Amino acid sequence: MTRVSSPQSLSTLPPSRQYIDRLALGDLPGREHFERYLVGMVRRNFRPLTIQQTLSTLKLFLAFLRDTGKDRLEQVSRRDLEAFVEREQDRGLKLSSVKTKLDRIHAFLQFLIEEEVIPPGVLVRKIRLRLPQYLPRAMDPADVRKLLSVIEHVRDRALVLVLLRTGMRISELLALRVRDVNIRERTITIREGAKTRRGRITYFSTDCRDALRDWLHQRDPHKECLFYARRRNSLSYPGARRLFMNYLGRAGLADKGYTIHCLRHTFASELLNAGMRLECLQQLLGHDSIQVTRRYARLTDKTREQEYFQAMAIIEKGGINGTYRLDHQLPTIPQETKRLTPHGEKLHGKPGAVSPVAG
Repeated sequence: MTRVSSPQSLSTLPPSRQYIDRLALGDLPGREHFERYLVGMVRRNFRPLTIQQTLSTLKLFLAFLRDTGKDRLEQVSRRDLEAFVEREQDRGLKLSSVKTKLDRIHAFLQFLIEEEVIPPGVLVRKIRLRLPQYLPRAMDPADVRKLLSVIEHVRDRALVLVLLRTGMRISELLALRVRDVNIRERTITIREGAKTRRGRITYFSTDCRDALRDWLHQRDPHKECLFYARRRNSLSYPGARRLFMNYLGRAGLADKGYTIHCLRHTFASELLNAGMRLECLQQLLGHDSIQVTRRYARLTDKTREQEYFQAMAIIEKGGINGTYRLDHQLPTIPQETKRLTPHGEKLHGKPGAVSPVAG
């Protein structure tokens, strides 16, 4: 198979060209297929971070194959996948992290099947890891009030309120430009969703509008990003996380286990509690599937809560009448049942019997 190593085709990869060259010159099995796969990801316009993570995962998997004595990808088997998963679990990785790596490896193996490098039987039955379904963690309303009460810095108050009132992901917020904010119409344009890569429009409340207006009056007009750090043109995720954790400490909430992503969960939970339809919330959050949005309904279903306590109040007052009847004995089978007559048997003297016709 022809090896692809054009500098132009790999120039947009997150790692440097020298890194790819070092990888190709190593002793990993199937390195030429690996390189072709990465080039394909670039051509299909995958995110740079996705390509970087895929490169890291596949390098780890191929090194694992090499260490087991396999020097050709044609030798890979389902048992190799199972052994790799077991090793990653033994290393103490979270099941969600192992599943993410396994999904990347499955995609690579599917590419190898299409290239007729390995037989389709390797992925006839994919390994499925059953992940626990955790409920989203939202902040209590009283804790939200405590948090906002200690944020006096104009930039930080605007940042927290944008997350809390729009439900956008922190990576989406950090990518915002000033031109994406429309104060008059109270809208923010998210040019590209962090996960779906599709843009959307979200809205913000009056208190968020006031905080944004104050920040826009004070910020450096020469900076393109809406939020930036001192002496920098942008704000990093670690920087945003540090300021959030700092304010949690000031508000006496450091032991609550809140993360900056909890602001997104709080946004969704509060809108559902206020009566917003799931379909509308799905669009605001930028979810591909409404099943993802439905997790918040399990967390904040007020109708279910009200019906439970109404029914329980009746039970506690003794308002349930009647008895619960439990039949310990199964119904008896009638003794006289019609027997199917074997073909050709004569039924003489039986009512309704039909005698065979003499031939």
